[in-house]
Amino acid sequence: MALAFPDMYTVGFIGAGNMAESIARGIDRSGVLPVSQIRTAHRSIDRRNVFASFGVKVVEDNKKVVEESDVVIFSVKPQVVKDVVLQLRPLLSEKQLLVSVVAGVKLEDLQEWAGHSRFIRVMPNTPAAVGVAASVISLGSAATKEDEDRITRLFGAIGKVWKAEEKHFDAVTGLSGSGPAYIYLAIEALADGGVAAGLPRELASALASQTVLGAASMVINTGKHPGQLKDGVTSPGGTTIAGIHELEKAGFRGSLMNAVVAATKRSQEIFKS
Repeated sequence: MALAFPDMYTVGFIGAGNMAESIARGIDRSGVLPVSQIRTAHRSIDRRNVFASFGVKVVEDNKKVVEESDVVIFSVKPQVVKDVVLQLRPLLSEKQLLVSVVAGVKLEDLQEWAGHSRFIRVMPNTPAAVGVAASVISLGSAATKEDEDRITRLFGAIGKVWKAEEKHFDAVTGLSGSGPAYIYLAIEALADGGVAAGLPRELASALASQTVLGAASMVINTGKHPGQLKDGVTSPGGTTIAGIHELEKAGFRGSLMNAVVAATKRSQEIFKS
């Protein structure tokens, strides 16, 4: 078992899929922890090689990952997480901080399967792959402020982190979990509109993507309400208000609100048990 240090510790991934890779690469890029302090295991040679290629220590199996890790991050499919945690339970100690990025699986169940409650649940989203995730964390009953700070730093390596009560996680799923898909749809539609108006496809797609990025950056960096920023672009009788009028007639805002609510309800249905 590795010793825990305030600023130097080992992180082990149970599951070596895309999300685990994104987090590990983010840790490596940010320098929050030397990549040599990260461990994982996988049956697939290809996945083992991917992690080894940027310096992660790949060990023979998940038991070895647990034995060598101070922070154990479960990053497996929801349908197998119970069996995985129960299998590793004899090796899990309260000296270790346990973390789950598994969608829909509640802390109460994770803590019961693991046999202790020094657990933190994290809901990141897919832009973790490019270092701009929106992640929300919720603490188990035995997780400490130091644990919270450590996980906030780790997941800060792949984007921004907020803390919320676990009861909000279905809504988090509906907004930031599913939200990238809504925005991809909006970007595609903007680009299609540009093509319909006569722009070449490549230019239309680039302009649409950069426009969404720029608008989001304006909201984040100025601190202004989106409505205020919208008004700043909208001149009386101008082109923008003509476009907004069409969006309002089509129920644009209501459709986005309904999408978040529908995804939230679906998350509740899927993971009710």
